[in-house]
Amino acid sequence: MVVLFHGLEGSSDSHYAQAFADWAVAHDLNFALPHFRGCSGEINHGPRAYHSGDHQEIHWVLQRLRSQHQSQGGQILVAAGVSLGGNALMRWAGLHGAAALQSADAIASICSPLDLVQSGMAIGKGLNRQIYTRMFLHSMKPKALAKWAQHPGLFDKERLMAASDLYEFDNVFTAPLHGFKDTDDYWSKASAKPLMKNILMPALALNALNDPFVPASSLPQKADVSTSVTLWQPEQGGHVGFAQGHWPGHVCALPVEVGGWLMAACGQPLDTKEAHHG
Repeated sequence: MVVLFHGLEGSSDSHYAQAFADWAVAHDLNFALPHFRGCSGEINHGPRAYHSGDHQEIHWVLQRLRSQHQSQGGQILVAAGVSLGGNALMRWAGLHGAAALQSADAIASICSPLDLVQSGMAIGKGLNRQIYTRMFLHSMKPKALAKWAQHPGLFDKERLMAASDLYEFDNVFTAPLHGFKDTDDYWSKASAKPLMKNILMPALALNALNDPFVPASSLPQKADVSTSVTLWQPEQGGHVGFAQGHWPGHVCALPVEVGGWLMAACGQPLDTKEAHHG
């Protein structure tokens, strides 16, 4: 079974999710994409949403899927996380150490902001602020307001409406709703990078050096991780891009390479020389 955790405001409709699903079908693999709370098209009922360090959610989902998979005769379960989902997945692996192998056999993070402080600062500046910050807030603010309607007074609604970047949004909404003092506390404590020396399962961290809001200077180096962690840091790829072929291109190479690594890491190598779909 292949489990994919999506990124900020992602879903099963995201381009990378579709590419991974196609790849799994081509190899006759079970595939699951859990939606973080509020991302499936239906709002959750509790006074919380999801966040970049949501390792408890990762743990519950992987335990449940592992149990279900084994009850149906399955043996191998691997997991990948994209952007936010990858940071949460790596944080989970770092916190659980060897016990993480009870829930998954290998994991991978894809274009994840493993240092949330540096990535948070990068997305709030220049062109990133004009493009990505606006895009995320366009969907995140209405969801937060729907949460306020469920639980009136849960946060300061006026401050949320005035938030013009993710730092302010997280200060008003994400941090206090999930047990953090403020944005600085959240970004610092929820980052996976400080825990990657504790990972004791096969793990791949893939980050392009030209990712617009995951600065190359923030990426983990060999000294920052355990010997169980493999670092892939190609020069090109952008943020969950790695496009191939003629314009407009495709992203089929991403699941081929990452999925192939995951399967090989747990002794189930696949043919990675397959033809890509146009």
